[in-house]
Amino acid sequence: MAPAAELDSVDLEILRLLQNDARITNKELAAAVRIAPSTCLDRVARLRSIGVVLGQTIRVDPERLGRPLDALISLRIQPHRRELVDPFVTHVLGLPETRALYNLAGPDDYLVHVSTAGAGDLQRLVLDAFASRDEVSRVHTTLIFQQWAGGPLLPPGAAPPTSGGRTSGSRSGGRVDTE
Repeated sequence: MAPAAELDSVDLEILRLLQNDARITNKELAAAVRIAPSTCLDRVARLRSIGVVLGQTIRVDPERLGRPLDALISLRIQPHRRELVDPFVTHVLGLPETRALYNLAGPDDYLVHVSTAGAGDLQRLVLDAFASRDEVSRVHTTLIFQQWAGGPLLPPGAAPPTSGGRTSGSRSGGRVDTE
């Protein structure tokens, strides 16, 4: 595990602002943290070079892309061996419905966040892409009604953000057990 980066209050404020709006201009960012634009550019470059800032992403609305139903699918793999796990992970990441895949400790081995066109599409995905696989011994599906993004991620002990989490919209759905 890499050691935590040493960040001062200006670095933390830059991280807060960038996580809330990655499209902020360097000039606006510099003004907000009260430093010169050239200094701000150097600080952001340093945050990238030491691996604190990994990149920029965009958020899309799955509903606007024809995928209004979000779900979390918990999976148990049996037997849990690398020769089964690696191809399984490749399979899940290759599914167009997959938004994120998490390897877990606990009763389930994996959690998959998916976005689908509707209940029929979700059922097809669960049955054909997961339950039909020999290494999958348990499938549990939970629909997402609504989700919120958390505030900016900062090191332990840093002051909490000044505003609450942002809503990313609501979803229709409920809980479906497919054991």
